[in-house]
Amino acid sequence: QVQLVESGGGLAQPGGSLRLSCAASGSAYSIDVMGWYRQAPGTERDLVATINSGGFTNYADSVKGRFTISRDNAKNTVYLQMNTLKPDDTAVYYCNLRNAIRRTYWGQGTHVTVSS
Repeated sequence: QVQLVESGGGLAQPGGSLRLSCAASGSAYSIDVMGWYRQAPGTERDLVATINSGGFTNYADSVKGRFTISRDNAKNTVYLQMNTLKPDDTAVYYCNLRNAIRRTYWGQGTHVTVSS
């Protein structure tokens, strides 16, 4: 059973930083893509950033230049460094994994609130 355990959410001031982590375990297949999505109240879940096993990254336009996704393949862990945070970044952030047989899994979500 694949499990994704997220950590690192919380409260930050505008202009501040937070770092999210997501550790995956239990996958019988190699992990292809790991990523982060977010969902604000009353909105759909949207892509934030993804990274594949080769290190290729993809970002939503709204976070380019502010957020950095990285990955430790040995630890099956993905990170999201969030800098220059804005109130619009407030959302529940979900970790996502897609394995080699293209099955996807979601974490439980971690809350990020950006407010003064």
